[in-house]
Amino acid sequence: MRLRRAIAIGAAATAVVLATTAAVLPGSPVDRPQPLPALTSRALAARYAADSRLVARAAHAASRAGDAGLAGSLARLRGQHFIDFNPRGRGLAVEVIGNLARARRVAILVPGSDTSLATFDSRGTASPQGGALALAAQARRLDPDNHLAVIAWLGYTTPSTLSPAVMTSGDAGQGASALRPLMADLVRHGHQVALICHSYGSVLCGLAAPHLPVTDIAVIGSPGMDASSVSALHTAARVWAGREASDWIRFVPHVHFLGLGFGQDPMAAGFGARIFDCGRGGHSGYFQQGGIALRNLAYIALGDPAGVTR
Repeated sequence: MRLRRAIAIGAAATAVVLATTAAVLPGSPVDRPQPLPALTSRALAARYAADSRLVARAAHAASRAGDAGLAGSLARLRGQHFIDFNPRGRGLAVEVIGNLARARRVAILVPGSDTSLATFDSRGTASPQGGALALAAQARRLDPDNHLAVIAWLGYTTPSTLSPAVMTSGDAGQGASALRPLMADLVRHGHQVALICHSYGSVLCGLAAPHLPVTDIAVIGSPGMDASSVSALHTAARVWAGREASDWIRFVPHVHFLGLGFGQDPMAAGFGARIFDCGRGGHSGYFQQGGIALRNLAYIALGDPAGVTR
């Protein structure tokens, strides 16, 4: 354990050096997200069809460019329900699982670093699409009559895990600015919204949290929320934190210095989050079928805190 901690501290120190010498800036600014269409079956179907055509064109372009991996990933996304899609750069994608027109609650999954169009569905339940599908399926098992829609939200350019940018909140800040309008639109249409934020995505959710009318914010495998405590998030939402026992993120130093690091560990007693059981898996195992983490996240998504194993 001491060796792992030393490695983590050394990695953080290296990131400090790289950040200060390379003048780390956030990644390329994300394009303005598409506004949410009217939440009717007809309007959503039109948006899904339009974005499916964009996916098909992007897959064809990737194939012509010789990027067989990306072309294959995009081909698998054809016909899915996207309310936003942009193939430029590393790409943006916002996919709906379930019936958004009839939903009363919406759970938004916010992924962490190293997520792009190429990995949107290629890593099983560790990918945004796979995690959203697993969460929706678990929610149906717990409550077959639920009115929940799940959104896999890749609405920002994520940093690389091996880049200095992953130690700063620059990309997270851009992502928070992109996420707020979607949440505000959903709440304005009468939906109750829960945020489920993995890894670096929890930094984004911490920045987006102040004064948003969401019912729940759950962070998993979090390096920090760029806040010292739940009260510093300025939210009335229930704030949850969970970490699997074998998750390497526990070795990341919880500091905030010269713009690097994300402050207090959300799992710490002094932070004030509601701690929930996630089992003994690793950093990518939170949405694995049959796991206690997935079950607890489904209860949070459904707005049923009594079902969560604390």
